[in-house]
Amino acid sequence: MLLGGGTIWSMVVSVLDLAPVVPVVVVRDAADAVPLARALVAGGLPAIEVTLRTPAALDAIRAIAGAVPEAVVGAGTVLTPGQVTESVAAGARFLVSPGWTDVLLEAMRASGVPFLPGVSTTSEVVALLERGVREMKFFPAQAAGGTAYLKSLAGPLPQARFCPTGGIGLGSAPDYLALPNVGCVGGSWMLPEDAIAAKDWARIEALAREAAALNADETCR
Repeated sequence: MLLGGGTIWSMVVSVLDLAPVVPVVVVRDAADAVPLARALVAGGLPAIEVTLRTPAALDAIRAIAGAVPEAVVGAGTVLTPGQVTESVAAGARFLVSPGWTDVLLEAMRASGVPFLPGVSTTSEVVALLERGVREMKFFPAQAAGGTAYLKSLAGPLPQARFCPTGGIGLGSAPDYLALPNVGCVGGSWMLPEDAIAAKDWARIEALAREAAALNADETCR
């Protein structure tokens, strides 16, 4: 499924292939959205997942979509068909959910943008494959079995690709990225709360650059 938009990222087949790390962003003040997104993009992380955990989230997505065209902004923690509609209307170019139901899956499919439904068990992966979905979020990654679990899935289910998220940091990310069925990881370690509170965008850009350098030889596969 092609990502839409007028940037070079529009030719990328999957959000899993944009960068080794997708920042998982919790925006509490919509005024922070644009400078935060610019710092992440400048650091080499163009795919930005803004979670729908705060009242400011949709405004943040709208602001990033309007002011930072080089970013590929998406909505995370999508739980309902209504949130699917609201997120896409705000400018989200991909959707991420922590889990899925048939109702939510069909809403995401009908949205016309790429989506990553969340899974944590083999049965959930098989059920999505039956429905024609091959790209998924593995959540909560560390708690659900980590790299050992994903490595075990690669043998019987090689057609499934994952973005593991949950409990992953700079130290553990390379272990996930080394797996053949992992396209990227999601994380928030490059977004320390004190840096956001201080509006230290230079620090966030530096941390993003460090994250973007992970497994750099794999980002164009």
